[in-house]
Amino acid sequence: MSRTALIVAGLLAAPFLLAGCGDDEPKLVIYNGQHEQLLDELAPQFTAATGIKVEIRSGDDLGLSNQLVQEGGRSPADVFLTENSPAMAQIEQAGLLQKLPHDVVAPIPAQYRPASGDWTGFVARSTVLVYNKDEVKPSQLPSSLMDLADPKYQGKISFSPTGADFQAIVAAMIDLEGEAATKAWLEGLEANGTTYDGNNVVLEEVNSGQSEIGIIYHYYWYRDQAESGDNSNDSALYFFGDRDPGAFVSVSGAGVLASSDMKTDAEEFVSFLTHEGGQKALAASYALEYPLNPVAHLAPPVKPFDELQPPKVNVSDLDAKKVVDLLTQVGFL
Repeated sequence: MSRTALIVAGLLAAPFLLAGCGDDEPKLVIYNGQHEQLLDELAPQFTAATGIKVEIRSGDDLGLSNQLVQEGGRSPADVFLTENSPAMAQIEQAGLLQKLPHDVVAPIPAQYRPASGDWTGFVARSTVLVYNKDEVKPSQLPSSLMDLADPKYQGKISFSPTGADFQAIVAAMIDLEGEAATKAWLEGLEANGTTYDGNNVVLEEVNSGQSEIGIIYHYYWYRDQAESGDNSNDSALYFFGDRDPGAFVSVSGAGVLASSDMKTDAEEFVSFLTHEGGQKALAASYALEYPLNPVAHLAPPVKPFDELQPPKVNVSDLDAKKVVDLLTQVGFL
C-alpha cells in the first residue's frame, strides 16, 4: 500500500489509533522554523492520520539551524522544518541530515529540492513588491528588483533586513548575480530605503502611505485581504517576471536528522507534508503559501503558482553565512 493510501486509511481509523496512544509513548520532536500557527494546523491532522504524536519546538530559521549544528549527534530533534532554504542548506552542508527515500521526495518538482535527496521543499512563497495605490502607478514600478538601488527610488522603499524572508532573497541574489552585484544592491537599498522589523510592518507602512514601495512575500498581503483588508486595501502587489531575482520563489524545507532514533516516523511526517493529504491541508490553511506538489492549489484570488516566472536557483547553494556577512558589512545587522 502507498504512503498516501496509508494516510487515508489512517484518517478513517484515527479514533482507534488515538485511543491506543499512551501519554508515555515517545513523541516525534520537530524543530520548526516555519510559522507556528501553520504547524498547529497540520500536526493534529498528521497525528489523526498516523497515530504518531509530535512535539513542536518553534524558533527562527537560523537560530534553530545554529542550535542543530551545536547539538550535532546529541540533538533531540527528529525533523527540521524551515521557513526558507538557507538554514536547511546549512544543516545539509554540516552532514546532519538522513537521505530521504525517493517516494518521500518524488511528489515535489526537482527544482524545489536538492539533488542530494537529503531534504525536500514542501511549500513556497513568492517575492513581490507591495505599493501604495495613491502614491505609485504600476508604470512607475521597476522591471527588475535590482533597479531599486537606483537613486530615483530614494526615500520610497521599505523592507525588513533582519528577517529570514529578506535574507533568503539576498541569498538568491548572491547565487544569481554574484556577491559584488548583491553588495552594490544592498548599499543602494541602504541609501534609498527605510528598514522595519517584520514584513507585516512593511505592509502596514506601505498601506498607510508612510512608504511608497515595500519588499515582502506574497502571502502577507493576501492573508490580510482574507482577514479584514485593514492593512492592505490601499495597496496592491506587483509580481516580477522573466526570471528576475525579484521573482525568486523561496522554499520551505523539511528534513530528517541523521541522529534521530525515530527515522521511520520522521520520514512519515515528511511524506505527509509532500503528498496529497498534507499538500491539500497546506492549501486550505490560513498560511496562503504555495503548495509545491502539483496536486494542490491555492484558491483565487491568489495568483496561480504556474503563472509565476521564478529564476532557477540551486536550493542547496543558498548560503546563509554569506548573507549575514554582507548584511553586516552594509550595516543592516
